[in-house]
Amino acid sequence: MTPVQKSANPTTAPDAVLFRSPEITDGVRLWEIARNTEVLDLNSSYAYLLWCRDFSRSSVVAVVDERVVGFVTGFIRPESPATLFVWQVAVDADQRGKGIAGRMLSALLDRLAPEGITHLETTISPDNEASIALFTALARRRDTAINKQDLFSPNDFPDGHEAEDLYTIG
Repeated sequence: MTPVQKSANPTTAPDAVLFRSPEITDGVRLWEIARNTEVLDLNSSYAYLLWCRDFSRSSVVAVVDERVVGFVTGFIRPESPATLFVWQVAVDADQRGKGIAGRMLSALLDRLAPEGITHLETTISPDNEASIALFTALARRRDTAINKQDLFSPNDFPDGHEAEDLYTIG
């Protein structure tokens, strides 16, 4: 089974979470959610607005009571058009622990499957246990492999950033 085949878990509903592509008007909320995590690398508000405009097809937001409460930003790799690269995953603090992050990823993969997406890539710092668990669980739910390799060392960054390992699902 590839990661883009439908998962056994529903990606919408029992708790009235709607998953949809982001719109430009969601850009400010994405920036706020990322800022409020206090752990994500915060991009400029302009970057989130552009992401919502130019990469909405490969991204998803979670909406509860007409309010964006989470997002996944991603893009299709130009050199590997069957691969979705996930840039950031974030959920509002009051919505964490409800499985929204995993369901957003599943909804996004399910939506992109007809376009030929067979793999997902993301980078995770070695100490980010929550993200490692999230993507490991995604691979397990989709009955597919997850592989890790070194990608960027701290020396690759000009600003004291941690290492980033590349995780590939599929």
